[in-house]
Amino acid sequence: MNSDEIAELIAGTVRQVPDFPAPGVLFRDIAPLLADGRAFNAVVARLADLYRGRVDMVAGIEARGFLLAAPLAAELGTGVLAVRKAGKLPPPTLRTSYDLEYGSAELEIPDVSIAAGTRVVVVDDVLATGGTARAACELLERVGAQVRAIAILLEVAGLGGRAQLGDRRLDVLFSD
Repeated sequence: MNSDEIAELIAGTVRQVPDFPAPGVLFRDIAPLLADGRAFNAVVARLADLYRGRVDMVAGIEARGFLLAAPLAAELGTGVLAVRKAGKLPPPTLRTSYDLEYGSAELEIPDVSIAAGTRVVVVDDVLATGGTARAACELLERVGAQVRAIAILLEVAGLGGRAQLGDRRLDVLFSD
């Protein structure tokens, strides 16, 4: 499928849920896309086309980024790394704080998982304010990984997340 077909597929399968998880937030629910085998496989295939031979590892951001990162890594024949919410991994870890559109949070990674110079694509489902993706990239770069790209299923364009990512390559499959 080409980029326009993928974008149309995503638009038709992602559900919008107002006032979740907090009043004023419009949540993008990817569960219908994941449940549609054709759509899910098309998204993974498109991402694989973008990164085949270009990365050594796929890093998925908790929690919904895991659902895209694992099959992408399997398709690419690479390892997968889970970028977790704070407190979910055994020590030693590296941790950073960041802001969300509805609060703040912390992310962490195991500090022994990635060799310096490893080429990584960071995967998440939604880019909103950009804080989560930026924090994940910073953690990976602290251990010497080379973040080659950030792959996003859906961008909420009006929230300015791109500005948080600096000059890092950003591949968005659908923007609303």
